[in-house]
Amino acid sequence: MNASDRTPADLLRSALAADPARPLVTFYDDATGERVELSVATFANWVAKTANLLQGDLAAEPGDRLALLLPAHWQSAVWLLACSSVGVVAEVQGDPASADLVVSGPDTLDRARACRGERVALALRPLGGRFPQAPEGFADYAVEVPGQGDRFAPYAPVDPAAPALSVDGAVLTGDQLVARAREDAAELGLGPGSRLLTGRTYDTWEGLSAGLLAPLAAGGSVVLCRHLDRLDASELAKRVESERITATAV
Repeated sequence: MNASDRTPADLLRSALAADPARPLVTFYDDATGERVELSVATFANWVAKTANLLQGDLAAEPGDRLALLLPAHWQSAVWLLACSSVGVVAEVQGDPASADLVVSGPDTLDRARACRGERVALALRPLGGRFPQAPEGFADYAVEVPGQGDRFAPYAPVDPAAPALSVDGAVLTGDQLVARAREDAAELGLGPGSRLLTGRTYDTWEGLSAGLLAPLAAGGSVVLCRHLDRLDASELAKRVESERITATAV
């Protein structure tokens, strides 16, 4: 990664320039058997489409607060980088009633209805599938995002010193996010080509860092596992071997 990178979106752009074909996020849901692998290029395309949805259709602006009510999932990782691309503050498990807009999974829809701004719902189904019927009062992400543009340009430059993420009661700027992600990568022993397996949730800094930001900052990749506790020791060992894991954070 480049020393000049100051936001998570910068880190992604550098990864795309360096090696777009390498894996970035491999996602497992051990409750459903789902496995999805996204290269840097594919992940960046999802981020661009989501950022265009956020900036265009949802009219989000830098500094707006988005309550992100999503579990550890590859689409959650996409939303984190889309927010960074636009300059929107991602409030992880934030209060929808005080947010400008909300993004919700299927299990938090009732809570998300407290938001008076735009509401987006994710079915979190395999292959990015849509809801059989969109929840009332919500835009279905899987319906709205495919038609968005494959390239994204913010209307205004994103300020690395502005708030970018709220988690665990702390608000971090883009600069701080990148610095902490690099520190965590060093502590985890990550470097270019590293493969980190994690089963941590996305409601803490430690989960967000291991589940995306630290591997991205290091030039590595993440194997993000939801419901990892459903695997026994032998099954976990097989995954570590098959995915060529070099570090774990479970």
